[in-house]
Amino acid sequence: MITGALKSQVDKIWNSFWSGGVANPLTVIEQMTYLLFLRRLDEKQQLEEKKANIAGIPVKKSRYAADEQQFRWYNFKNKDPETMFQLFTRPQPETRNLTVFEHMKQLGSEAGIFGTYMKGATFMIPTPRLLDQVVQMLDDIQMDDRDTKGDLYEYLLSKISTAGTNGQFRTPRHIIKMMVEMMEPNQEDHICDPSCGTAGFLVACGEYIHDYHSDWFHDKNFRAHYDSDMFTGIEFDATMLRIGAMNLQLHGIENPQLIGKDSLSESNADIRNEYTLILANPPFKGSLDYDMVDSSLLQVCKTKKTELLFLALMLRMMKIGGRAAVIVPDGVLFGSSKAHKAIRQEIVQNHKLDAIISMPSGVFKPYAGVSTAVIIFTKTGSGGTDHVWFYDMKNDGFSLDDKRSEVKENDIPDILSRWKDRERERERARTEQSFMVPFEEIKENDWDLSINRYKEIVYEEIEYDPPEKIIDEIKRLDLERIQSLKKLEELLDI
Repeated sequence: MITGALKSQVDKIWNSFWSGGVANPLTVIEQMTYLLFLRRLDEKQQLEEKKANIAGIPVKKSRYAADEQQFRWYNFKNKDPETMFQLFTRPQPETRNLTVFEHMKQLGSEAGIFGTYMKGATFMIPTPRLLDQVVQMLDDIQMDDRDTKGDLYEYLLSKISTAGTNGQFRTPRHIIKMMVEMMEPNQEDHICDPSCGTAGFLVACGEYIHDYHSDWFHDKNFRAHYDSDMFTGIEFDATMLRIGAMNLQLHGIENPQLIGKDSLSESNADIRNEYTLILANPPFKGSLDYDMVDSSLLQVCKTKKTELLFLALMLRMMKIGGRAAVIVPDGVLFGSSKAHKAIRQEIVQNHKLDAIISMPSGVFKPYAGVSTAVIIFTKTGSGGTDHVWFYDMKNDGFSLDDKRSEVKENDIPDILSRWKDRERERERARTEQSFMVPFEEIKENDWDLSINRYKEIVYEEIEYDPPEKIIDEIKRLDLERIQSLKKLEELLDI
């Protein structure tokens, strides 16, 4: 849980960027990410040197050559602002014409998954004064444990919502946590987000394991799996890849598999039957040309709409028995086009649709008011849909206006409780907030998955007085009004 003091420190850094002329939230986050990386790089090197010193042996590997010691955080943070700025912006003859920034970029995979995606990174802090301010404030933040590092970065990423249209990258953390808790990642899972953005779903899966199954880390085989191939994120935006890599590393996931590709393109066609769990909030409003899309996806549903293509992609990427929890716009559930019906029929008839959770339209405010739902399904290749669980979420713990203030009304605990005891849900009436719908009924309704198609509303009958009685009452009130007016005139002697 992030503390008020930590929030205040991050806010001060954020405000320094704004007053220093860097106003784009994504640019601010990216520049802070580079500096956090440089600090972590030096801290890791100091730890290696400390271990070697205690053991009385040479350091096995250094990320800094003898002539690059001035590029280390502990060194340049004590320089005067102008000298520090020159280390970042002017190639140094004594260090093979490198800057701090260029040195960082050339490390590549030696510096972990973040370093792998440094190609194209640009230093954009404009003045020595701003660089010095930010370095000193970052240095003051205590980041000795995984929780503090993760909380700091999560709070930083929450500010992406101020970026207007870039807010699409930010899925509310409590919705992500709900989806992860419903899917209950297990020890053998290979988890993927094919549109990972800042890697929020992957981070949440890691946090779930730490919170509920910390004993798993006693098993060296699980630790190796967790550190290397448990988490995979696919993202075509290089900036998001770097931010996602840092988010994962600060949460203790050092070597995730991050793939810089367009998930829907032919370049990603080789990823098939690999994952056991997919969690995602793919792009809603995208539209692609047919020649840009992997042909195997078009065979499932021929469409240009990314929200439909991503569902087809997930079916292809999962192993038999793999589970998926995906946020989709409401139109996916009831759209009447041939492609909409085709993907719904594919999931319901040829695989196993488990649940539809309808969410209120304010969940993604202030930057989007679209109505959405969480669709949960299992890949079987041979059908299996028996009954589908529907839940009508009315409140998510926050006001549904642009302010999104915390409120008492929250259906998420009820969703988690009822999901884990779904057999009893068969007894609930269609007038209640959650209920089951059998496969045959969905088929009869042309694969429509809108909750309003199946929910029953009880209308309370209200009896009114007959017109004659209402008219008499109006006349009586009118007479009383006239009499009261006459009394007032007499009192005023008018």
